[in-house]
Formats: sequence, C-alpha cells, structure tokens
Amino acid sequence: MKDSTVSARVENNVKIEAEDILQKLGLPVSVVINSLYRQIIYHHGLPFSLTIPSEPKTIDTMSNTELDAKLQHSYAQAIAGEGRFMSEVFDDLERGLK
Repeated sequence: MKDSTVSARVENNVKIEAEDILQKLGLPVSVVINSLYRQIIYHHGLPFSLTIPSEPKTIDTMSNTELDAKLQHSYAQAIAGEGRFMSEVFDDLERGLK
C-alpha cells in the first residue's frame, strides 16, 4: 500500500525536461521514483555508478597520432551517416549552458 510521500527540490529546467521525457514514455513520476527506490533496495546502493567523467582531450594535448586517429574515426562516421547536424550539436551545447 502506498502511504508515504517523497518531496525533493530540483532545478526547474531539469524537472521539466525529465517529466517531458517521462510523459513521452507514458510513465508517471511516482512510478519512476518507486522503481528507483526498489532498485536501491535490490542493489543495496545506487543502481548506477557515480563518477566524474574525464574531460576530453583538446587538440593541443593530443599527439599527431592521436589526432590522426580521431580525424579518421570522425571521417568514417561521417561517411557512414552516423553524424549529427552541426545545428543540433550547437543547440544541445547551448541548452547545457542555460
């Protein structure tokens, strides 16, 4: 029986973006929170790792071999149609800055 309430303060833009995704998936927020709590119990901790991502290397810190490999990989992705439009990438970057 569900008889407890969970209250948390989050950034408004994070709440809006997450709830929009959940709505598209047809999942109520309460179901997701309940599922997360159950996974915490099952794993005896968080069901995912919390790590600080390493910063990507910049061109001035790469060797010529590393840069060449990165450019070849990017070229192969572009040829295979695996890339994204530049406007999409910049839109995502700008959203992250707000």
